[in-house]
Amino acid sequence: MSQVSVKKVPVKQMPVKKVPSANAAINIQAITDLETKEPQSTAPATLAARLARPELLELTPYQSARRLGGQGDIWINANESPFNNVAVGELDFTKLNRYPECQPPALINAYSQYSGVAESKIVASRGADEAIELLIRAFCIPGIDSIATFGPTYGMYAISAQTFNVGVTALRLTSDYGLPADFATAARGAKLVFICNPNNPTGTVIDKANIEQAIQALPDSLVVVDEAYIEFCPEYSVADLLETYPNLVVLRTLSKAFALAGARCGFLLANEDIINIIMRVIAPYPVPLPVSEVAVQALSPAGIARMKTQVNELNAQGERLAAALNLYCEQWGGAVLTPNGNYVLAEFDDVAKVAKLLIDNGIVARAYKDPRLAKAIRFSFSSKADTDRIVSLFES
Repeated sequence: MSQVSVKKVPVKQMPVKKVPSANAAINIQAITDLETKEPQSTAPATLAARLARPELLELTPYQSARRLGGQGDIWINANESPFNNVAVGELDFTKLNRYPECQPPALINAYSQYSGVAESKIVASRGADEAIELLIRAFCIPGIDSIATFGPTYGMYAISAQTFNVGVTALRLTSDYGLPADFATAARGAKLVFICNPNNPTGTVIDKANIEQAIQALPDSLVVVDEAYIEFCPEYSVADLLETYPNLVVLRTLSKAFALAGARCGFLLANEDIINIIMRVIAPYPVPLPVSEVAVQALSPAGIARMKTQVNELNAQGERLAAALNLYCEQWGGAVLTPNGNYVLAEFDDVAKVAKLLIDNGIVARAYKDPRLAKAIRFSFSSKADTDRIVSLFES
């Protein structure tokens, strides 16, 4: 294959276009905020602004749940688990004076045993977010290449690309949140094609057969299937197709079902050729020793059994929550999407009223800037006590 010369298309001549993030989030308070912002004055550029890459000055950073903040005592805006499973007394922190292994063997082996994927096809990362960034850094030439996404979806695919001056082809899911009929033509030419399944924030799923068709239809792209929530619907996983398709990449995390959002531990699953390239750009010590210790504990037979029990409990609470939201929408207008992760997305005709109701009762949920989700609020599944309060609020 002939080499492409970066010098032919200088990066500075190809600033990243500001792509509206399909998962751009706002504090739910913003829905009820009707005040007009004062126009901002044009201040002289700071030294940092003068030295920064120009395209970054136009980039809107991802608004994580913690960046958005909020006030309340029921936090259901980040799809976190309400359970805290770490047995601190069983962890070995006696080697914190030494750098950890780049890819801790015990961790890779534990995830291989759990996922059924060979150790040689696994890379551990700082959450699935780092894996997204590693793929873009490894395979996309800044100012030349692009990725493709199907929105509304997780915003970090686009933002990670934009931070590296990589283009974004922002395609839209169908009205029932499936892949569009012309997806292969529309995505052709993108180095990476991201499919979130189950999709965040809608909670919808794409059939495994349709995912496989996408992999087959894009043989010259890496099809990256983000399975962050797959423990809540394991029958949709495509990890077993890694042996068949060299252009398939699967992303996983311990943040959701395994209740380790604070540990930041994720995995990239792919064939060995892709893994070898990823290992050229990964940080020297991506998995801190405490994280590895906690993750191995979570991936033990006892930890996996506990995770499955908790997933069943969260699904039970999610069914109660979805039923209450459905009842409300039947009376006051709206619709509730069938959940397949640990969250449910509801669209309300009176979304401002619902937002105020949640705020007044100390419930922090998540809203979105995407026009398609302008009337939507996402609710993470939580404990029985939290669900009791939310259900009673909507039933009243």
